[in-house]
Amino acid sequence: MLTLNSLTTSKKARKPSRRVGRGQGSGKGTTCGFGNNGAKARSGRRHKPYYEGGQTPLSRRIPKRGFTHIRKTTYQIVNIHALEKIESSDKEIDTEWLYNNGLVRSKKLPVKILGQGEITKSIVVKAHSFSNSAKEKIEKAKGKAEVITGA
Repeated sequence: MLTLNSLTTSKKARKPSRRVGRGQGSGKGTTCGFGNNGAKARSGRRHKPYYEGGQTPLSRRIPKRGFTHIRKTTYQIVNIHALEKIESSDKEIDTEWLYNNGLVRSKKLPVKILGQGEITKSIVVKAHSFSNSAKEKIEKAKGKAEVITGA
C-alpha cells in the first residue's frame, strides 16, 4: 500500500549540478562550456539589453528630428457652419451642449470654434478658444463669444 511515509523520489528527479572547471577528464574543463574566445567567454560578460553585437544600435539609427511638446493642448474643433445647421431654441451654446448634440466627442478635452461657414443666428457661444474669424462672424450676427478658462 502507498502511504505518505513510503513515498520516494526516482534517481533522475534530483540531478546533481554540473561541476565545471575541474580538469579535462570531467568533460567541462579548460573553457568550462563557455567556448574558446569572445565576450561570452570572459568574466563580467553581461551585455545591456539593447546591445546589438557591435552593430549600430536602433536608438542611434532612427532619425532624431523635430520636437513634440509634452503638454501640447489638442483641441476638439467645431466650425461655425455646424452651429448654424442644428435647429435649436437654445441661445447659449457651451461644451456640454456641443457634446449632447454630437459635435464633440469628449467633455474633458478643450473645444476651439473655427470660422468656416456663415452664421445668422444670434447666439452666445462658450468655448476654450476661438479663431479670429469665428469671433468676428459670431459678433457680426449680434452674438457673443465667451472664452472658458481651464480644460
